[in-house]
Amino acid sequence: MRMLTGDSAADNSFRFLPQSIAAFGSTVIVEGCDTARNIAWVHACTVTDGIITQIREYFNTALTVTRIHDSGEIVPASSGAGRLPCVWESSVSGRVGKSVPGLVLAI
Repeated sequence: MRMLTGDSAADNSFRFLPQSIAAFGSTVIVEGCDTARNIAWVHACTVTDGIITQIREYFNTALTVTRIHDSGEIVPASSGAGRLPCVWESSVSGRVGKSVPGLVLAI
């Protein structure tokens, strides 16, 4: 944070403490939050042969994960019309005490 903001007084003690972990094929979603700093985070990792080959980080974002068929079609929603087909939704983004943008991750 200090490098990004230039704040020399920034506290470097931020720790990523997972509050939930979910896996969908080769994608592993890890989520947590730091309510003292008003930060929610989600890491979306791609795991191949037991090795993390890609990692995507999302901070202060409500993440929804959808599944796409190999054909490129989105898997049909199992609940109500108008909803995105969802296989996972972040649950801690609401705990940071502020509104956060939503993002859809298609796997």
